[in-house]
Amino acid sequence: MAAAQGRPSDGGMDESRDTEDDLRQAGTTPLPFRAAVDALRAARLRPQIEVEPTRPPQRLAPHAYALEAAVVDGDQDLADGRLVLLYDPAGHEAWRGTFRLVTLVRAELEPEMATDPLLPEVCWSWLTGALQARGLAYGEPSGTVTRASSHYFGGLAARPAASQIEIRASWTPREGLGGVPDTAAHLAAWCDLLAQVAGLPPAGPGDASVVTLPQRRGPQPH
Repeated sequence: MAAAQGRPSDGGMDESRDTEDDLRQAGTTPLPFRAAVDALRAARLRPQIEVEPTRPPQRLAPHAYALEAAVVDGDQDLADGRLVLLYDPAGHEAWRGTFRLVTLVRAELEPEMATDPLLPEVCWSWLTGALQARGLAYGEPSGTVTRASSHYFGGLAARPAASQIEIRASWTPREGLGGVPDTAAHLAAWCDLLAQVAGLPPAGPGDASVVTLPQRRGPQPH
């Protein structure tokens, strides 16, 4: 993928085709899940964020659809992430619903930001704030925010120390008409989170109060 783990391999496009083929099997795919996936595909997002389908996990729920995204500045990636939509028609006790969204977001940090003791709390507030800013109802949020630093020695000693932030989270989107949540709006909120982590300026005139990470020096190349 992007900054943290490289771009998709050559096999990524094959995986995307597999995902599309799976969803064409209308006889085995429930209508609410198909509608939720169609809304994800139709969502209009910021031009700096490149999104494409990827192979979803197979054992988390009876039905799953996954997207991976990169925040791109020219030929460089500033942050990356994955968003997975899960659906269990029978419902799930821990979810308290039939749908669940699961995400991973990662970005490189400036060294001074990595030492900020409030950074984990701030990053978590970016996720909840992004959902609330779009007026989205959700429940049962959970997740972790992890900071990691790498220092290089011996033959790698010339490399500068690097720090990274990683947000893992999941939440239950509240279902709307026909038992289908507004997945397009949840995707847009998730992209707002990606943009904040990447240090992009606010997307709209009403977002001027949003605090983002400063753009990192030397973003990671594709």
